[in-house]
Amino acid sequence: MRLLDPLDLRLLDGFQRDLPVAPRPYRAIGRALGLGEDEVIARLARLVDGGAVTRVGGTCRPNTAGASTLAAMALPDHRIEEVAAAVGAEEGVNHSYLRENRFNLWFVATGPDRAAVQGLLGRLRARTRLEVLDLPLVRPFNVDLGFALDGLAPAPPARPARPDVLEPGDRPILQALSDGLALTPRPFAALAADLGRGEAEVLQRIRVLLAAGLIGRLGVIVRHRRLGWTANAMVVWQVPEAAVEAAGGALVEVPGVTLCYQRLPAGTAWPYTLYCMIHARSRAEALAVLGRAEAAAGLDGLPREVLFSLRCFKQRGALVVARGAAA
Repeated sequence: MRLLDPLDLRLLDGFQRDLPVAPRPYRAIGRALGLGEDEVIARLARLVDGGAVTRVGGTCRPNTAGASTLAAMALPDHRIEEVAAAVGAEEGVNHSYLRENRFNLWFVATGPDRAAVQGLLGRLRARTRLEVLDLPLVRPFNVDLGFALDGLAPAPPARPARPDVLEPGDRPILQALSDGLALTPRPFAALAADLGRGEAEVLQRIRVLLAAGLIGRLGVIVRHRRLGWTANAMVVWQVPEAAVEAAGGALVEVPGVTLCYQRLPAGTAWPYTLYCMIHARSRAEALAVLGRAEAAAGLDGLPREVLFSLRCFKQRGALVVARGAAA
């Protein structure tokens, strides 16, 4: 795609998490940027078509309205294409990457509940006859991947979530936001019509879900690799439980650290508990961020692995409601 112009950058940087929850959100964005509603929609459509944006919509906070886990497989080179295709064919897999490690295929499995996620992993084990590491989330420090595109500011830490506000009709709303809003003047009205509900009611529930932290962010979901962030690494450390909270809190303060969370280990095969993602424009830049992060979080000398991403097989929103389920 062509280079982004300054207005594209302002659109992406300013609205990764601040989509106006209003009947005509693109008109409100246009007012902030000095653009007409039609031009905002046209720009977003071009960015989607060019691959810089996956969708305009929401991210669902992991393990609140639905369930998810991070999974990994160790694939021989001759099976990468075959197994990656099998993983990607699972509707509940929303992210899938090839990374530099013996465990080289990494993916996020999502579903309406933990049983659905376990079923997905079980199908993949049976189909491929390979082990699948199941690495459930323990504690999020930052999980929404909306960071400043100049790379100068730290990503915002995770807010406390309140699953108690969830109502029976909220999951279909969350699924619709995860799939993406229409690029039309009244996208929330279109969403409401699809669900057989009123626009005002849907807008109010979205406001509640945002305030409760069940929607991690609502805005423009970008593909960072297409925007020049091509040196991206998942870094994992084996950290004593007593030190995890302080280290995770320090990591999210470091510019360039874009995700951070604690996960359960998988025995001796994968003993790591603290994870972060670093998004950078070169390997040298990523390793410099890593050096600053380890110093800031007191992680120097602890066992760790650095897994640079080599290829993205799949990137989409999470599965919260089984397809065909009634709203």
